[in-house]
Amino acid sequence: MTKLMTPYINRRHLLVALGAGAFAAGFETFNPVTAFAKAPKLGVFVPGWYRFNIGDIEATIISDGLLDLGSATDQFPAAPADEITQIMKNEFLPVQPMMLEQNCLVINTGDRLVLFDSGMGADQLFGTQAGRILKNLAAAGINPADIDDIVLTHAHCDHCWGMVADDNSLNFPNAQVHISQADFDFWTDETKLQADGFIPKFVAGARKNLLPYRDRMYFVKDGKEVLAGVTALHTPGHTVGHTSYVISSGNNTFLNVGDVVHHYALLFQNPQWEFAFDSDPKVAAQTRLKLFDMASTDQMPMIGYHFPFPGLGHIRREGTAFDYVAIPMQHS
Repeated sequence: MTKLMTPYINRRHLLVALGAGAFAAGFETFNPVTAFAKAPKLGVFVPGWYRFNIGDIEATIISDGLLDLGSATDQFPAAPADEITQIMKNEFLPVQPMMLEQNCLVINTGDRLVLFDSGMGADQLFGTQAGRILKNLAAAGINPADIDDIVLTHAHCDHCWGMVADDNSLNFPNAQVHISQADFDFWTDETKLQADGFIPKFVAGARKNLLPYRDRMYFVKDGKEVLAGVTALHTPGHTVGHTSYVISSGNNTFLNVGDVVHHYALLFQNPQWEFAFDSDPKVAAQTRLKLFDMASTDQMPMIGYHFPFPGLGHIRREGTAFDYVAIPMQHS
């Protein structure tokens, strides 16, 4: 006769069994689909500003939004298209549209509130995702009327067209303007309104945005201090008078490169490539190499106007080329 064995149930097994039973019983009456309302989509994004310090200087990156420059192969017409395609693929980026950020910098030195470049304004020449500087200044707690100085790297549309509103009022009514005389003279030259290509539109926009500030304009000089802690660095090629700026406080220094370099993935690997909107592409490439050499040798962090937001990073040598390393964002 076979003896029936009673299964051994320890305390753990009992608790698991009881819990499973309770869950099964509860599941019959609890329906999460009917008990909870579906959360609505918020449709709100993080405001486009980021604050950090340069020594004793409080710095804030203000986004003016994105520019749609069409195809990357069109913007670098002399570069091998297959190489552009492979680099963009490696970065998980499309060849088209090639989107570029606009990282406007504001610094508070304690004495002056200074804006570097002003974005596109309301013009939609490069799409509908630009022209957000005023909204993002407000989100960052900065009143445009409190801006003491606007320092321009150059007078292209995405750098100076945010200075005057559609009704011709000044967006920064109390600001002085600092720019190279070469760039001011070139891009406000009325005779160029009859030129070919994109130049007439760029000149018309520069005249609209720069001339109303003419009575409060100062011309920067290469190697000279523009304001306390801000030194001009002549970096021609993209435009005749393109200027980068070295911003220093204590032992901290950042290089605001402007448009010496546009795309972080393409031009650090290939600094010799020529960009379609460069006034003198060969000079621009030479300038880029010199600036990359200086920044990498001195280990000087960069602020890139068109780099991925917020545009702060280091540059290091990689063989005969260079590599861009983003600085991690700091959180409160």
